[in-house]
Amino acid sequence: MDAVTYPDDLVARFINANLIPLRVKSDSMPLSKDFNITWTPTLITLDQDGKEHYRTVGFLAPTELIPSLLLGISKVYFETAKFDTSLEALERLISEYPKSKAAPEAVFLRGVAGYKSTHDGKHLKAAYEKLQAEYPGTEWADRAQPYRLLK
Repeated sequence: MDAVTYPDDLVARFINANLIPLRVKSDSMPLSKDFNITWTPTLITLDQDGKEHYRTVGFLAPTELIPSLLLGISKVYFETAKFDTSLEALERLISEYPKSKAAPEAVFLRGVAGYKSTHDGKHLKAAYEKLQAEYPGTEWADRAQPYRLLK
């Protein structure tokens, strides 16, 4: 990723504006053991307390790294019950990177975050419908199948 992804101007600007990057060698103890890093690159999104919320392993092109990082950011907020902030990151990912590999999961999570913040099943049903229309056959479309039954 050093040769292609990290030097990309959009990637560098995104990371500098949204994250506190920390680079650790894959064999650096105790962090590599504490975070179970067995391959490089491993990108881990942590919250302010050092709790892991998302991880990717292996090379990501610049066009996939930013959506992956947005998904990680959204999961930090989702898993700490800051649903409005999670939804902002998910909306950005879905609108700016709809063809990314992270987009189907973002659609699914947007439905769940919408439901968790309002307790209205329409968000889950909307996620199911969008996944069926735009991302059929994906793992996330399959996971949303039960939401088709909601009124």
